[in-house]
Amino acid sequence: MLPTIRTALLAAAALAALAAPAAAQAQAAPSEAQLATFIPSQNPNNDGIDYSIWDEAMKNIVVSMGPSLRESAPRPDPSFGTRRQYGHVSRYRLEGTRVMFSFLDRDVIASFSEYRRDLENTATIVDIQALPRNEQLAYWINLHNVALVEQIALAWPIRQPREILIDGVHLDEARFITVEGVRLSPRDIREKIVYRHWKDPAVIYGFWRGEIGGPSLQREAFNAENVGRLLVRGAADFVNSLRGTQELGGRLQVSELYKEAAPFFFPDFERDLRAHLARYSDEKTSALLASTSGAEPVVAEYDIADLEGGVREPSYQNITSNGVSTSFRIPQSMAALLKERETKFQEIIRQGRTGTVTFSNIDLPGDPADKSEVK
Repeated sequence: MLPTIRTALLAAAALAALAAPAAAQAQAAPSEAQLATFIPSQNPNNDGIDYSIWDEAMKNIVVSMGPSLRESAPRPDPSFGTRRQYGHVSRYRLEGTRVMFSFLDRDVIASFSEYRRDLENTATIVDIQALPRNEQLAYWINLHNVALVEQIALAWPIRQPREILIDGVHLDEARFITVEGVRLSPRDIREKIVYRHWKDPAVIYGFWRGEIGGPSLQREAFNAENVGRLLVRGAADFVNSLRGTQELGGRLQVSELYKEAAPFFFPDFERDLRAHLARYSDEKTSALLASTSGAEPVVAEYDIADLEGGVREPSYQNITSNGVSTSFRIPQSMAALLKERETKFQEIIRQGRTGTVTFSNIDLPGDPADKSEVK
């Protein structure tokens, strides 16, 4: 037995040694020469990419929790029949959007992987850097978000997306995305491509992190026509939420994501960030900015942005509509969250905040030809 075991161990060690260089190469940071291929062209063409498949998916799996009321959600009661707390307990759980990961089957998750590969392969057919700037931006945001949804779906149930490892590397740093032969991580896409080549800080709000504390995943795919509008929507949602801005002891506390983006958009952090926040602030947030000092990037919430809290709950309850029981059941904690959401929406209606009106594609005298382009 011993020689056999020793032989097996030596063989395993040899295979690991052979695999190590490949793994190291896969996780090596892209060089500046490689990244140069993604510099936007000064002479863009008129090509475009159709994201209708992803658009349909987003409308079916993303649930909006509605605009923030700037009120901390109270700690929910434990699930019936147990002292264990299932589901979300975060004070921010009624903000942003949620993805219905617990309802996704293997075929749906496999389709996400296939779609991510399709987007990667698109770059071998279409010259991404020669597209109009809004087309490029939509491509990078969609690719980033597709990849995050795919990997979180593959790992679910999991409490926090940052716990996910790919070949031993944390999700945000793992280079599992390949575009034009260059291996990229989600963070590479954000910082080494988009943040580097776009000047408008609004691009921050296009990138979904899979966490309650981050920007919302929009319920539609980005494209050249809507990218500016969706970024403004995402900015207003985040800036005017507790997970974006809040006050403690007369000091302004902001999301830690602003610290990550500071080298690109907020070199004079407090001054530049406050000017940025004021651009999207509503009446309550404007008052918050006026009554506080500083800008401390300490607000964070790493729990997964799903409906079930990243855990399969053993207790379920029937869903009813107009007093009639339907044919499916959901976890008690999810039912409780959706009930909280309904109560919140009733409060929004009571306050008269029933929606927003968005005007787009309207040309006014004196408007520049590229007014809708995200700089």
